[in-house]
Amino acid sequence: SLALGLAKYGVRTTVIDKLAPRAGISPTFDGRASAIAASSQKLLAGVGLWDRMAIKAEPILDIRVSDGPSLLFVHYDHADLGEGPLGYMLENRHMREAIAACFEAESFETEGIEAQHKNLTVIAPATVQSFSQDADAGAVTLGDGRVIKGKLVVAAEGRVSTLRDAAGIRLTGWDYRQTAIVATIDHERPHQGMAHERFLPAGPFAILPLKGGHQSSLVWTEAAHLADRYLALDEPTFLAEIDERVGGFLGKLSLVGPRFSYPLGLQFASTYVKGRLALIGDTAHGIHPIAGQGLNLGLRDVGALIEVVVDAVRLGLDPAHASVLDQYERWRRADNLLMAGVTDVLNRLFSNNIAPIRMARDLGLGLVNRIPPLKKIFMRHAMGNVGDLPKLLRGISLT
Repeated sequence: SLALGLAKYGVRTTVIDKLAPRAGISPTFDGRASAIAASSQKLLAGVGLWDRMAIKAEPILDIRVSDGPSLLFVHYDHADLGEGPLGYMLENRHMREAIAACFEAESFETEGIEAQHKNLTVIAPATVQSFSQDADAGAVTLGDGRVIKGKLVVAAEGRVSTLRDAAGIRLTGWDYRQTAIVATIDHERPHQGMAHERFLPAGPFAILPLKGGHQSSLVWTEAAHLADRYLALDEPTFLAEIDERVGGFLGKLSLVGPRFSYPLGLQFASTYVKGRLALIGDTAHGIHPIAGQGLNLGLRDVGALIEVVVDAVRLGLDPAHASVLDQYERWRRADNLLMAGVTDVLNRLFSNNIAPIRMARDLGLGLVNRIPPLKKIFMRHAMGNVGDLPKLLRGISLT
C-alpha cells in the first residue's frame, strides 16, 4: 500500500518482496482476517486498492464487548453515529489478491519477472542479504547479488526485520505467554455484521464477521502452554471447545479450512528512522491483537510517510532528509506507543479471573454502555477517526 501510494503521487518506488505477489492468496496460507477501520478504508481507497477489496469486505455494523459469563456488556451500534460502518472485516488473502492485481495492472506479468511501469518496479520473489547507506543513498544487496539503491529505504518486513537489525535499531518488548489460535467457521445463523469480543481468563476470544453472513473468523487467545493441546484435538472435540466459548447464539458450527496459531508479544523499536532508513508497521511496533488495531496503526504509518515524502519531493528536497523523516517519526511514535500501552493494559486487566478485578471491569463495561457520549468517543476511536490523521486517512487527496 505504501509503494502504490508513493507511485501514484509521482515518487519512483521499488518493492522487494520475498514472496511472489500471488503466493499468499490461498485459504491455507495463514488463515488470518483483519479489521479495517473506517479511516484505513479511506487510505486504501486513496492508493487504489479498496475498489478491488470492497466486494470481499464485510461491514462491521455493531461491536459487542462482554466479560465471560457476565450479563454486563458494551454494545456499539454504528447507527448511533450515523457515519457508516464502524469498519470492515477482510481476510488477509483478499488484501494480498488486491495488491497483486494492482501490481499486475502496473504491468507486473508473471511470478519471478521484474517489470517496470511508470513509477513502480516490483522485484519478487527476492531476498535482502544486506543493507548499507552513505550520504547520498541507501542500498540493499539481494540474494542474487544485485544491488538496489534509493534515496530512502523503508523496512516493511514485519516483526522480524533484516533491515532493522542491519541498521542496529534496538527493540524493547516482552512475550505475553499467550498464543492466538485462528480459525474460520461456518455457522447456521447469520452474524448480522456484529463483531464480538469476549474476555475469558486465558485472554480475549473474538468472533469477527466475514462476507456472506454465515462465516466468521475466530481469534482465540489461549495460554501458550495449552495452545498446542487444543490445536491437536480432533475436529469434533475442537469444535465443541469453540462452541462452548461462542455460546450457541450462531447455531450449529463447522470448521472452514485448517487451524493456525501465532505467539503473542509486544515490541517497539527504539527509533523509527536511522539515516536513510525508515520503519513502518510491525517492523516499528508490534502490539497485542486485543483491539484489532495492529494493521490500522501500520496504515496510519503508511499515510504519514506518503504525505511527508510526497511533500518533500514536490519541493525538490531529499525524501530522506532528517527534517522529513523526523516529522514522520514525531507524527507516528506517540500514537503507536499509546495504542501499545492501551492494548497491554487491557490484556492484563481482562486476561485473569481475579474476583475483585473481574467485578470492577464488569461494572466499568456496564457503566460505559449506559453513557451514550462516552460510547460515541470509543466508537470514533475504533473507527480511527480521532487524532492528527494524515490526509489520506481523512479521504483527502494529496493532489
